[in-house]
Amino acid sequence: MSRASPWDKITRANQASQRHLSPYHPAVARSHLYGNDLPLTDSQSSLTRGLAMVHPPDPEVLDRERRWLAEIEKRGFWSRSVALLGRGGPGYLQSAMTLGGGSVSASLLAGAAFGFQLLWVAPLGMLIGTIMMAAIAHQTLSTGMRPFEAMRVHAGGVFAWGWAIGALVASIVWHFAQYSLASAVMVDMGDAAGADLPRGAAGVLILIWAVFTAQAFGTRSRWTALFDRGLKIMIWLIVISFGLVAFKAGVDDPGAILRGFTTFQVPDDRGDVTSAALIISGLAAAVGVNMVFLYPYTLLARGWGKGHRRLARFDLGFGMLLPYIFATSLITIAAAGTIHTDFQGTGISPVEAAKTLAGVIGPVWGRLIFQLGILSMVLTTITMHMICAGFCCSEMFGWEFGSLKYRLAVLLPTPGVLGCFFWSEMSVWIAVPTSIVAGFLLPLAYLGFLKLQRSRAYLGDALPTGARGMAWFGGMVLATAVIIAFLGWYLLTRGPAFLERFGM
Repeated sequence: MSRASPWDKITRANQASQRHLSPYHPAVARSHLYGNDLPLTDSQSSLTRGLAMVHPPDPEVLDRERRWLAEIEKRGFWSRSVALLGRGGPGYLQSAMTLGGGSVSASLLAGAAFGFQLLWVAPLGMLIGTIMMAAIAHQTLSTGMRPFEAMRVHAGGVFAWGWAIGALVASIVWHFAQYSLASAVMVDMGDAAGADLPRGAAGVLILIWAVFTAQAFGTRSRWTALFDRGLKIMIWLIVISFGLVAFKAGVDDPGAILRGFTTFQVPDDRGDVTSAALIISGLAAAVGVNMVFLYPYTLLARGWGKGHRRLARFDLGFGMLLPYIFATSLITIAAAGTIHTDFQGTGISPVEAAKTLAGVIGPVWGRLIFQLGILSMVLTTITMHMICAGFCCSEMFGWEFGSLKYRLAVLLPTPGVLGCFFWSEMSVWIAVPTSIVAGFLLPLAYLGFLKLQRSRAYLGDALPTGARGMAWFGGMVLATAVIIAFLGWYLLTRGPAFLERFGM
């Protein structure tokens, strides 16, 4: 008789902490039906085992971690928070995905067009998204069920398949824009350093780096540890880079920054830039459908369970929320302090901004630091897009992680390298429909999670109740409403012009 695998032991250990669930819940029923010495079959574990991003974590290490987490629960808030700072990781993966070309462009434009007045938008947008992500973490870690199957069984197949398809489409299509920005930044960095780097060569270098890191992700525990550590370094490198730029640019009126965060101003439009467009898109775009898909699997793949719920919330705050707020706010502050006065009322690209900032932050090193921050944002996003594509296909089609099919699925976004040359022409035809399709499928996924958050059959005694539960659910409803409002605005403002291109 074969022995139980490490993943089986991890799953059962997490089930031991799930006694609050209904005895008919799949995660609990399995622990009663199958003896502890028997390995779980694939069909038995299909609902409750996360995708194995890495070699199975050591059950003994996880057991020590669970005991440690239980111990620090007895500490005060500050002591517990300091202890948790060294843990986590999935939150940083979400930072890597959301801090991309869109975040850079929106933050630059907000600062250039409206100064400090829209500083409140990005933090509020990410806070709303964090509320939804925290609910997803609570659901996943309380039950141990694979999220796609949980959505399909307890919310409905339409929600599950819409969620997965939206994540896959978004990861593929928005890859083009990331390559376009990354290659432009590398060319400009070469120019600042006195080197001539062709855009095509930059794209190939980015592609090689992205394929290597995405394929290596999760194959060995050592590689994964290095990836996690490198990701954290890159995330905070982004923050430090933009912090140096903002500091060098200087601020004449610090009070204006505080007012920008706290007064929720809606300034008048400036030229071709409308404040409403930046506000609605900023609130809606902080958390994407591919982030929502990838996140819960990164929790399960680490062997996390009910005892890790506080750690997951803390990790979202320090790994995703704060880096996003710091990075986007510092970009806006730098643009507001240098570009705002002479802004012409049209758009501005990150490369144009770097050249404009060169006179303030330095023509070589200052410009390189700013571009390095942007490049770090885009490279991490490119890698996470590829990993998300592999995860989506693995869940939808039942492919084993690390298999040839999975590795081919990871490569699905790689045609995005063509964005180095053709994104300006392609975006006219695919950006609008993709935004509409992915925009529609994200609130569909959110509605599915709203159903799960109120499902006693799914959550059992872990169902949030009382004032806290209602406040949490209200935040999720608000997040869903913001996404739907953005989709409606986008359809009304962009849809007619797009249809006119086809003579409709």
